[in-house]
Amino acid sequence: MRLPYPRRTRPNPLRAPLALLTATALAAGALAACSDGDGPERDVDAFLAGWRSGDLQAVGFVDPTGAKVPAADVVRELKELSGELVATPPTLTRRGEVKVTKDVATAVVRIDWALPGETRWAYERPVRLTRGGDEWRVIWEPQLVQEQLTRGDRLGLRRDAATRAAVLDDAGRPIVAPRPVVRVGLQPGEVSDLPGLTRKLDAAFRAVRPAINPPVDLSDLPKRLADADPGAFVEVVTLREEAYRQIKSRIYDLPGTKFQSDKLDLAPTREFARAVLGSVDPAQADDLAKHPDRYEAGDLVGHGGLQGRHDERLRGVPGLTVVIERPGPDGTLVPTGTEVFRSDPKPGQPVKTTLDVATQNAADTALRGEKRRAALVAVRISDGAVIAAANGPGAAGENLAFTAQVPPGSTFKMVSALGLLDRGAVTPEATVDCPKTFIVDGRPFKNSDNFELGAVPFRTDFARSCNTAFAALAPKLGPDGLAVTGRSLGLEGQWDVGLDAFTGKVSANGGATEQAAAAIGQGTTLVSPLAMASATAAVARGRFEQPKLVLDPAPAQPAAPGPQLKPESVEAVRAMMREVVTAGTGAALRDAPGAPVHGKTGTAEYDDNPAHTHAWFVGWQGDIAFAVFVEKGGASTATAVPAAERFLRALPR
Repeated sequence: MRLPYPRRTRPNPLRAPLALLTATALAAGALAACSDGDGPERDVDAFLAGWRSGDLQAVGFVDPTGAKVPAADVVRELKELSGELVATPPTLTRRGEVKVTKDVATAVVRIDWALPGETRWAYERPVRLTRGGDEWRVIWEPQLVQEQLTRGDRLGLRRDAATRAAVLDDAGRPIVAPRPVVRVGLQPGEVSDLPGLTRKLDAAFRAVRPAINPPVDLSDLPKRLADADPGAFVEVVTLREEAYRQIKSRIYDLPGTKFQSDKLDLAPTREFARAVLGSVDPAQADDLAKHPDRYEAGDLVGHGGLQGRHDERLRGVPGLTVVIERPGPDGTLVPTGTEVFRSDPKPGQPVKTTLDVATQNAADTALRGEKRRAALVAVRISDGAVIAAANGPGAAGENLAFTAQVPPGSTFKMVSALGLLDRGAVTPEATVDCPKTFIVDGRPFKNSDNFELGAVPFRTDFARSCNTAFAALAPKLGPDGLAVTGRSLGLEGQWDVGLDAFTGKVSANGGATEQAAAAIGQGTTLVSPLAMASATAAVARGRFEQPKLVLDPAPAQPAAPGPQLKPESVEAVRAMMREVVTAGTGAALRDAPGAPVHGKTGTAEYDDNPAHTHAWFVGWQGDIAFAVFVEKGGASTATAVPAAERFLRALPR
């Protein structure tokens, strides 16, 4: 039962002349109702509040003929009329004062629907009330919700996907673009020997290079063929055209095989900067659960990398159309063809990167044959642009190149040497002994394979990567000298690259043993390949410049450039890094084509077993600084240096 508002108090006969005088003073006809808490405003406001809450028991209703309408029926009809918008009731606002003409009052109400994607649909509708005795009742009709609605109608919502924008390379060209593919399939009615056909297909797919990762799974072929029509095309795999050409002669004439040419939006290769770019896939269950107002089943969603980080920018804003639907003879809702609101889709905005296609292809080529996890980052020295970031093996999804937190090993002697030279603790020609073992507070420090050089110039210690020489020099850096030098090269900085990146953590204020370990890139010092590539670029350039991957949208808070490095110190380090290649541990790169190569090898212990090591190489050639990291790669000369050579040989000349 409706709960009536308190009735008005009947006028006192003794005050009638005053009431008559007041009524005469007001304009006849349309009257503005007073907001005294007892007029139709209160009923209008109660109706609006009840519409949103679903509780209209405090409001009286009649239909246009004057017949009473139960509040429960109005609640039900409001929900039915709202259709697909029922889960998000509109914001309702009374506009201005209620106009009263005799026993009829009219209020103007703004109805504001929040549609998916932060789209708003707002309009105004009149709410009419009629007075019966001392009470106002809302005149209920479907047109109150929207002027074109009638009883039984429903509001439906249609989405039109926006055109997804591209991730661009440094030349402004889309990295992902339409590229030819071949769909390999089977026609069930023409397959005579499925087991034999399966074996031949599996062998052919495994022969594709670079390898298809994950391998093509043919285990469900028998069921899929059995469930399909004899003349159907049952797709087995979609191959890039270049992969298909490798095995065409092996599969084209097999009984039952069929082929369809198509184009798909793809990167230049399967491996191309995969972890950096991310992927675009149909919305997954967790996407739909986390953002039910943003995604629908079938939507394309960016996952990981730049596609995930900038998904909203790239995907644009879907178009929305509110339509009127009506139940058909079988009860199914059928569009009436009436559109009451339309918001056109807004295409996404591209994300411009610094990636260079040729350099990225060279980086991917360098890691293609590596079965262990590995990363290669290349930075343009002149401007700090990240022109390649590869992760392996294959199209690996983890961006190890940016986010790994691992010890740098002897590549960090580049930082230690710069710090020692800055402090005048040593010169390239100063004699620094390189014994087989050096003891610090009872802990022995040894060289790889226990080599010893004896009393040699410091530059030779550097080129041959003598651990014991650097352990002996570590006290001259002081408790925080290594960290100070590392920071001058950008390590530990707050970078805004465009993706998550670990900028390093340099050992400081440790005891004598920790200082000795840190001087050779062990102890508590941790870096990423990007951090080491950037530090190497700083040495080559003469100052730190924050690496950058994304140009548009521009980084909000890029790190400021570092100070100019001391010319005499940095020039000495450059000369010693050249000697690493000409007469040291990086000698395999002496005949690399192009400009002279400078570099530093590194083998980094990652647990308490000295035999367990990561492999590193950092260096530069011309305007390209780079870092190669091979997880559990053992000796750098066996894994990281060969990868660096493959990279340099694959670069365009």
